[in-house]
Amino acid sequence: MQAFITFTLILFVHGDIFMTNPRGSNNRLNEKSNNRANANRLFDSQNNNKGGYNVGDRFAEEAGNDPAKQYQIQYYESGPQLEESSKLIIEWANQHGCGSKNRKSKCNIVIQYMCMNNGTDANYPKTQSGTVEEQKKRTDYMRDGVSTNTQDYSKPLQRLKKETEALYKERMTENRNKHVRFDYGLHESLIWYDMCRYREANPRLFRADQQLNIENVGYVPSHKTRQNANGNRRGFECPEERDYYPYWQPTLQGNYDKD
Repeated sequence: MQAFITFTLILFVHGDIFMTNPRGSNNRLNEKSNNRANANRLFDSQNNNKGGYNVGDRFAEEAGNDPAKQYQIQYYESGPQLEESSKLIIEWANQHGCGSKNRKSKCNIVIQYMCMNNGTDANYPKTQSGTVEEQKKRTDYMRDGVSTNTQDYSKPLQRLKKETEALYKERMTENRNKHVRFDYGLHESLIWYDMCRYREANPRLFRADQQLNIENVGYVPSHKTRQNANGNRRGFECPEERDYYPYWQPTLQGNYDKD
């Protein structure tokens, strides 16, 4: 008995590690060059520009601007009984030394993943339409996209100490209708990053000698970390969630910790 896995699986890799199975993108999409086009497209891999795999073409011709022509790797699982259990072999390459015999190179490998129902071509966002259904697809549907650009995002005006409910709704409507593009890739949702952007950072997390600036909200938000002191955005990834494991807040990712 075989059952098709009908969800999209994305593995997150940060810190000089290149995924080989399942194939890791390193933020690549459809480049025809050795270097990726945009290191900030979906996440911060902290890798160099030459690693990663493109999204495949489903047919002989290039997928171009049609996501239905992109090839998504499919994995099959066995039956429900223990003796029929399936195994997915996960392989990666470490860019730097890593081992248990030398304490100077000991490391901890954590596999993080996100899942969602893969849906059909009809579920894929196709327009910048302002309908509620299309807004939800654009801001929530996990996808590769057909452009190497990064999703845009509108934050509250810097002069505001506290955003009113009316201004919040106005800003998020602008994000959904204008800034989040149907043809750009998306991992975490718009609302997930917005929550991260205005959640107070955990002051007990290790910051070394970094002095993180307090913003107009009156505290250091969790999009600023020791490794991301300027609050740079990469897709809708939450920097504090990325840089600290295990995370102290609810998270979208499942985790497998291999010491």
